[in-house]
Amino acid sequence: MTAPAASPQRLTEAGYQIEIAVQGYPGKAVCHGGLGWSTIALLRGHGRVVLIDTGAFGQRQLVIDRLAANGLTPADVTDVVLTHSHWDHSVNWVMFANARIMIDGHELAWSLKEPWGTTPVPELYVRELDQSPRLERIAAGQQILPGLTAHHAPGHTPGHLIFVLEGAERDIIFTGDAAKNRAEILSGSADMTYDPAISRTSIEMIRRLWQQRPGTVLIPGHDVPMVLQDGQPVYIADRQGGIAAWFDTTLEQTRIFDIT
Repeated sequence: MTAPAASPQRLTEAGYQIEIAVQGYPGKAVCHGGLGWSTIALLRGHGRVVLIDTGAFGQRQLVIDRLAANGLTPADVTDVVLTHSHWDHSVNWVMFANARIMIDGHELAWSLKEPWGTTPVPELYVRELDQSPRLERIAAGQQILPGLTAHHAPGHTPGHLIFVLEGAERDIIFTGDAAKNRAEILSGSADMTYDPAISRTSIEMIRRLWQQRPGTVLIPGHDVPMVLQDGQPVYIADRQGGIAAWFDTTLEQTRIFDIT
């Protein structure tokens, strides 16, 4: 198994220190339901501590650990930015008692109408968010933080947003699940989408944004950050992934499976 990186993936742009707090993984479980290992980005700058997406239950301790490594606690987070409402990106908004929670207003309204118990929308969490005094409904075209602008990228969900951080030399694009991984970017097609045709249009839009400035970094919802080289996506960090399984007779005996 690939050992965890000694230091996380970090970038500096537009007055922010940008860290991939939790690296997304481009896969899904074969026989145990959703995997849901999503990307969580931490931005620090302009007097703000920002998370773009919050991950699922299994990622809570990872978020706490990455914050602690930067001398922070969940109470220090000032802003939570959600690309969309699905459980693997949104449920941990409840961890951040002092943060404003930003999500597209149409996305939240759609989520509240989804039938309970049959979709990836976490019903109770979106209901609580809708009633939270910390909620801020945002919209495409809005600059939600200094340098960070929302763009509508539907398909995976109707109100999905991506976010573009405009820097001096390059941009940073946070795609959420509008483009989950390198395969979706290259193929132009999306898995797990409410509307494949609309997803293709959104992926084309993301490609155009990516191509506008050399060196622009794309951070997908379930993959490693990448840049374009000679028109092709190239990873800028090593993928990490593995499972420790108790297949033997004691808890001290584990088998490590590398899934990178």
